[in-house]
Amino acid sequence: MGAINVLPKNIAELIAAGEVIERPASVIKELVENSIDAGAHNISVEIRRGGVEYMRVTDDGCGIMREDVKNAFLRHATSKISERDDLDSIATLGFRGEALASICAVSRVELLTKSDREEHGTRYAIDGGEEQSFDLIGCPNGTTFIARDIFYNVPARMKFLKKDVTEGNAVTTMLERIALSHPEISFTLIRDGKQTIKTQGDGKLGNAVFQVFGKEFYNTLIPVDYKRGNISVSGYVSKPVSSVRANRNMQMFYINGRYVRSKTAMAALEQAYKGSIMVGKYPSCVLLMKMNCSQLDVNVHPAKLEVRFTNEAPVFDSVYHAVRSAVMNYDTRNEAPPENTVRFTSPQLLAAPADRGRQLDLSALTENMPVKTAPEKSAPAIVPHDDDEPEIYIPPRDDPGKVIVEDISYAAVNKAVRVTSVDLAAKFGYSPAAEEEKKSDPVLPVPELSAVREITAPQKQQAEEKTIQEDTGLKYIGEAFRTYIIIEYDENRLMFIDKHAAHERLIYERLKKENRGGNAQFLLEPVSMTLDNEECRVILENREMLAQTGFEVDSFGEKTILIRSAPVMLEKEDILESFTEIADYLCRHRKLQLSEKMEWIYANTACRAAVKAGNENDPRELIALVRTLEDNPQVRYCPHGRPIYFFLSKRELEKSFGRIQ
Repeated sequence: MGAINVLPKNIAELIAAGEVIERPASVIKELVENSIDAGAHNISVEIRRGGVEYMRVTDDGCGIMREDVKNAFLRHATSKISERDDLDSIATLGFRGEALASICAVSRVELLTKSDREEHGTRYAIDGGEEQSFDLIGCPNGTTFIARDIFYNVPARMKFLKKDVTEGNAVTTMLERIALSHPEISFTLIRDGKQTIKTQGDGKLGNAVFQVFGKEFYNTLIPVDYKRGNISVSGYVSKPVSSVRANRNMQMFYINGRYVRSKTAMAALEQAYKGSIMVGKYPSCVLLMKMNCSQLDVNVHPAKLEVRFTNEAPVFDSVYHAVRSAVMNYDTRNEAPPENTVRFTSPQLLAAPADRGRQLDLSALTENMPVKTAPEKSAPAIVPHDDDEPEIYIPPRDDPGKVIVEDISYAAVNKAVRVTSVDLAAKFGYSPAAEEEKKSDPVLPVPELSAVREITAPQKQQAEEKTIQEDTGLKYIGEAFRTYIIIEYDENRLMFIDKHAAHERLIYERLKKENRGGNAQFLLEPVSMTLDNEECRVILENREMLAQTGFEVDSFGEKTILIRSAPVMLEKEDILESFTEIADYLCRHRKLQLSEKMEWIYANTACRAAVKAGNENDPRELIALVRTLEDNPQVRYCPHGRPIYFFLSKRELEKSFGRIQ
């Protein structure tokens, strides 16, 4: 072992600074927290080149007395604690006395400050921990802290900084989180000369959420207000069922005004949504918890991002019951209906002129919509139930081509419209013209499974089943569990087909063949969605690749993306969920090859667009799917590797029944 040396002061400070200052966002966090502790009502932050070149934090707080300025930059110098017992009741954001010492050790620092008890202000300049100047100046009450050239004297740390835009996004994300924890303070962020954050500072959390994340995200939230013992929980959580995300990026927890990462609170939040959201989806939240300072230890992380509770059970219970109460009390029936109640299942209809008409999607109504038998006389006007529940009217047999459906628009529930049914034979490609078109089209045809039970005559269904048997030698038996198609393949085998896996693979193959945007449809109204800063950056970086997969996107503000086109197979309600998953995937797999990213997006889109297990489909739709599989024997597995079909032999059945040994 070599000789043991005591490190020089400047080297020891550089090592210690590394525990607190990881990147420019760390500097901004420490300085803004000091401004909050100083009682500021307005805090302004300015950065250039992501904060690497220049950072400035200005507040209108109490300022620093001239005789205390130099002491503020000494390690472990603080005004927040003075004795041992103070550690058990820390109510301020900063308290360790390490922030200013760490910042000045790795950057060029300039401080301008004035207390309201002093006539003049003070300017103090320090580079790399060495004092440069200490002067009297004129300045307003409060403090301005400027840091330039972070890590200029620590090249080993400098090389680990990310691109300027990434570092800038980290600063933005950090300030957004702090702004939500203190809605009574007005926060401003100026990034490379452009104002990107401005909060009102009126003390209303809802307004702060609206100003930070925008209207779209705010409209997905419901309020939370709950108190259990000496723990109170308030804020907002996402609406159940629909307003959920593919990741936890929008889960924000605060304890006594401090943003923290808490596995206890996260587990309680997600447990409260159990049964209300799909597996693999995560709720969003902005939850402010208040509790006795003696119940937690905030001194367990250098950046004070984690806390330790003396007893986690009350915290879990408080968050769980607060969120669960909000979710259970939220009545989805009171939610405004979606703007577009029409769903298109045919790419041709999506691009059709206005006079072609619209195809109404009845899938959302079939479970709760009563069906009436047609009277012998002409159809009377449809009268809704007492509870305004719409009905389907089935016409007489001598008029099989038309169906009267009550208007499902929310504005006029009493108006009936007459919809002429499309020629189902042509729809599923049974006509000679369609067959000729299929032969000339190099793209793999994909049956459109609408997941809607059509009103058909029994003899038509029998005719279709007879046709498939004559054309292919296959005999359609039926469907098991609304998932598996059963076919008598030949005299010795039954064939079981997973309809979702089959439809998914066919769509996947079509997307691959129609790459470079050939499968895209332009949306009449662009779909907007709010992402976090990093997701937004990654999406814009991959804009060309996304266009090849059918998604054309544009930036629309700091954290908002406009989706102008999407693959024709996706319906509107699937576009947002699919794109959220894509954004999350691209953030987590940035180093993958372009082809791998595109393959994943094709598979994700196909899975979203395919008919789902449990959907109720017309037998003719399933027969069309079987026909397409027979025409494409190379299709055997879904994009995720699961088998599409398997065979059960007659011999295996007979052995099961003991007919043979």
